[in-house]
Amino acid sequence: MSRLYNRVDRRILKKQLDSDQKPRTTLSFYKYARIRNVQVFRDHFYLLLSKAGTFGRIYVAHEGVNGQVSVPTENLDLFRSLMDEITFLEGCRLNIAIDDDGKSFFKLIIKIRNKIVADGIEDESFSVADNAVHISAEEYNQLTAKDDTIVIDMRNHYESEVGHFEGAICPDVETFRESLPIVEDILVQNKDKDVIMYCTGGIRCEKATAYFKHRGFDKLYQLDGGIIEYARQVNAQGLENKFRGKNFVFDDRLGERISEDIIAKCHQCGAPCDDHTNCANDACHILFIQCVACAEKYSGCCSNKCSDFIQLPEEERADRRKSEEFNGTKFGKGRYKATRGGLEV
Repeated sequence: MSRLYNRVDRRILKKQLDSDQKPRTTLSFYKYARIRNVQVFRDHFYLLLSKAGTFGRIYVAHEGVNGQVSVPTENLDLFRSLMDEITFLEGCRLNIAIDDDGKSFFKLIIKIRNKIVADGIEDESFSVADNAVHISAEEYNQLTAKDDTIVIDMRNHYESEVGHFEGAICPDVETFRESLPIVEDILVQNKDKDVIMYCTGGIRCEKATAYFKHRGFDKLYQLDGGIIEYARQVNAQGLENKFRGKNFVFDDRLGERISEDIIAKCHQCGAPCDDHTNCANDACHILFIQCVACAEKYSGCCSNKCSDFIQLPEEERADRRKSEEFNGTKFGKGRYKATRGGLEV
């Protein structure tokens, strides 16, 4: 019987991937669709994509599929054909990564979720199918050349911090659901203006524009394919690039460069920097921006506290993790909260 989960130790899998010389391509995809039996679909999808040597992370829910994966480059056509075997995924856009070595994932993980984009929406009459007009990179540039066009970044603050479109409104939020009431207030104040929403690959602004249409707003546009597709079209067509900085991505790369602008700062010393990292203290592992100098100074950690902790013998670290100091939590009080306004070091 074929296995539906990869239970091999992650260290072994990483070593195997590092030693494999075959080029791999990282890509993402999503599709909103009604999936009745999510568990059956999940297992079938796992077996199907395994045929192409697919690694990555995929979420499935009753509302659809959302995936970030890598496949051997020689298997791209096979991957496409396997996706097309699923009726609602036939012809689904594959957003090919821009700055990529193909080493982002080392095994295939497919998880079942309540929603592929957690939104907090409880209105049962809402349907994501009725979304806004999709616009190309060229159309985006034309619309934003008008002084009164509003551009809203539907991503989280740690994403927009390292890169965003010129003049975009970037809500200071940690989750998509937090952004919805904030964005609705913006729409109320700009009812007569054209509003463009964008995100990494399109999945969040597709739901957002559909939701706000449902709420009665109609002058809405969605950047088709998100930042990833915009960058591809800009490069292919020689268009003006209106995106500044990096596009944050949810894999080991943590970012792909769209322009040479560095718009963020190291959270520890304030030097220009847009490189995200996770604290080297596994008991913390908070995501933050750190320059090369601070990485050396703090041993890849977010603070002196974490830097001192990882120097301790493993036995002492294990004991301290169980102590009242930790109180059953990690060092960081939230995955990203400590990045706001710099870190206490």
